[in-house]
Amino acid sequence: MAAFEYRFPLDRLVQRFKFAGDLAVGDFLGTALAQAVAAGARPDLVLPSPASDRRLRERGFNPAAVLAKRVARELDVPWHPALLRKVRHTPPQTGLPRKARERNLRGAFRCAAVEGLRVVLVDDVTTTGATLEALARELRGAGAREVVGWVVARTPPPGQDA
Repeated sequence: MAAFEYRFPLDRLVQRFKFAGDLAVGDFLGTALAQAVAAGARPDLVLPSPASDRRLRERGFNPAAVLAKRVARELDVPWHPALLRKVRHTPPQTGLPRKARERNLRGAFRCAAVEGLRVVLVDDVTTTGATLEALARELRGAGAREVVGWVVARTPPPGQDA
């Protein structure tokens, strides 16, 4: 579920949050995402798409964690960012075709037990869905009953003006 299309002016807000570290914009985007999905089923747990240690050092924060924390707070649902970890650094997904994205992520994530839980994965932007699918596989392997991805924005399909 995407709250928005990744187009102007939203793309500028996401970039300001993600690359300039504007956490107020992150809180705004997280609230907007929570409002967009509020009519949906209530999850048992909210988890952010994890960042590698290297990416955390580079940025100083995990954008998906900022969003997930806000979504969890808005929906009054627990969030536990440490349950899902990125165990190896991967090159950025930007510009990679779907198959390369899938290969890039193979074996990159580990999850603690989430037996029987309905889990929502939160991320900033999705293009092919490869990251969310890799995370969902890991969560289902750890016992999740249901896994749903919620993102702030979806990149428009090729051929559509962005």
